[in-house]
Amino acid sequence: MRLLLVRHARTTAVDGFCYGRTDVPVLPEMTRAVAERVAPLLPEGVALSCSPLSRCADLAQAIVALRPDLDGVGADPRIAEMDLGGWEERLWSAIDRAEIDAWTREFADLRAGRSGESTRQFMRRVGEAFDAWRAGGRDAVWITHAGVIRCAWLLRDGVRAVERSDQWPGQPIAFGECVTIDM
Repeated sequence: MRLLLVRHARTTAVDGFCYGRTDVPVLPEMTRAVAERVAPLLPEGVALSCSPLSRCADLAQAIVALRPDLDGVGADPRIAEMDLGGWEERLWSAIDRAEIDAWTREFADLRAGRSGESTRQFMRRVGEAFDAWRAGGRDAVWITHAGVIRCAWLLRDGVRAVERSDQWPGQPIAFGECVTIDM
């Protein structure tokens, strides 16, 4: 079984802007360019799910418009980006360093931005979607976010929670990148 994870196109947010669950727009031409590049890569008839945030939902619709053979689109809130609470819509550089340090020290259970999700909560939510995909026994595509893709890598490797921030995958994931998980 194969899970293809596609990160949304570059948003209109400035570099360094914290926007986890914030619905930040993407220029239509950026969405179209990613859809045109990704659509030919997808297997015929594959099920397509997307984060409900517009940067993913718009890309999913653009892909389906190019590939009517795909098995529709279902919005799945379990594959939305991590909720970063009070840090959302701020520049990362404007967030008190002590808050970020406290979060990285208690990475599993401290809520991001005090009111957001903990990493454990985030992994549990994405894990529910991952488990449903595996139980379904067929290939799927998720149009999603970098945090969800990193979480899926951990889940693939049997990791259900990370205790320390240095256990979280740090490799970059480009906007519009398609990552494959084989099981």
